[in-house]
Amino acid sequence: MIALIDSDILCYRVGAVTEEENENTAIETMAVYLEDMLMFELLDCEEHELFLTGKQNFRFDVAVTAPYKGNRKDVKKPKHLPLLREYLQTAWGASVSDGQEADDDIAIRATELGEESIIVSIDKDFMQVPGWHYNFVKKVKKHVTPEEGLRFFYKQILMGDSADNIKGMHRVGEVTATKMLADFTTEMQLYQCCVEAMGEERVLENARLLWLRRIPNQMWEPPNEEE
Repeated sequence: MIALIDSDILCYRVGAVTEEENENTAIETMAVYLEDMLMFELLDCEEHELFLTGKQNFRFDVAVTAPYKGNRKDVKKPKHLPLLREYLQTAWGASVSDGQEADDDIAIRATELGEESIIVSIDKDFMQVPGWHYNFVKKVKKHVTPEEGLRFFYKQILMGDSADNIKGMHRVGEVTATKMLADFTTEMQLYQCCVEAMGEERVLENARLLWLRRIPNQMWEPPNEEE
């Protein structure tokens, strides 16, 4: 099995805990963090691939209702962030995703590998991607079915994502969104429920912001009647 590691989150977490430390300590902490993670028995992987987000992101052009990640402008980044990113690229072979997020490349790779891969992250957005997942903070391994992934995605459309400044319906959280979609089984039914609640334009915008690509250059499109 191949571990597909969300390295953006790793850099921020290690950067945060080593903010007052020197560069050598930051790199050593990252090395220990990764080695401990990969040795953990629940992960059980023979290989690993690391992914980092690079320049540009198509989502900034998709967002109309509110600027994508516009709520992060004043958030201070860890001082060792550039150093840690460079270290992961040179020492661990991390790839950099330009034009989209590392999350997209991870989802694409997970789709290619199927059950032979496991996504390593604490980011809930990956719950839309079928397959194996490992939360390296909670040390929990979970399998997501295609049906579970699809339902999670449509719940996200209704809820939005405050972390990325994606606006959902007013006062609709996970419990309410789950109830709204409970009686529907096909993707067309889930989609129509969201359209009736939010309007077609808002659903399309949220879906394209939230969807993690499964093939290169993919742009999310509404389901057709046959689906």
